[in-house]
Amino acid sequence: MNEIGISIQDKTYRDGHGGAQRSTIADLNFKVEPNEFVCLLGPSGCGKTTLLNMVAGLDRHYQGQIRIGGQAAAAKIGYVFQSPRLLPWRTVRQNIELVFDGPPPAALIDELLAGMQLDAVQHSYPERLSLGMQRRVAIIRAFAVNPDILLMDEPFVSLDAPSARQVRTLLYALWQQRPHTVLFVSHDLREAIALADRLIFLSPPPMRIVSDITVDIPRDGRHDEAQIEAFREYLLKQHPAINGLL
Repeated sequence: MNEIGISIQDKTYRDGHGGAQRSTIADLNFKVEPNEFVCLLGPSGCGKTTLLNMVAGLDRHYQGQIRIGGQAAAAKIGYVFQSPRLLPWRTVRQNIELVFDGPPPAALIDELLAGMQLDAVQHSYPERLSLGMQRRVAIIRAFAVNPDILLMDEPFVSLDAPSARQVRTLLYALWQQRPHTVLFVSHDLREAIALADRLIFLSPPPMRIVSDITVDIPRDGRHDEAQIEAFREYLLKQHPAINGLL
């Protein structure tokens, strides 16, 4: 099973060369259920990206334990970073094919390209694509390996509102077709409500959970802007502590 169990007693970093050690995460405990979509929200610099890197195994310098599938062992991770990180000398399709150790599965790549509306530009180079298209390629690349869990670090940052809405809609459709356990970082509460099953609001360092809230909107209502806005207003009224975390 692809659940995530996070139990971090302490994560510190050194402030500058030879500076004092500062705690960025302390007593952080929560679980993400199999195929659950959880969004992390909190102020800039609170440690959200650090936490994703710890889950991905890129940062092991902490006290505590992160278990995936019930075991503290390596798992197959799909990671969508803040920047698309595409190789400029390879085409869209070639950038996707890079994630496979063996022969790339042509039918799967065709399906994902079509689902993200990129089949017409699959032989183009990244410089020919808009930022929104590049981000869609990065999402395909993460889904293509059928990861145990999917980590997404503000994948729509820097996009204008219409482009972000389009990519979000395509991501949502792809996730419904291919459910994964997702840990998603965002600063946009409306975006988080539209996508997630749960919203976890995090404090400034040392990071702790301020609120853990289930999104009480049926999945078929997630494209209704009025429902999203009504739920956002409800959250800000019922949970005033989160107002300063966005």
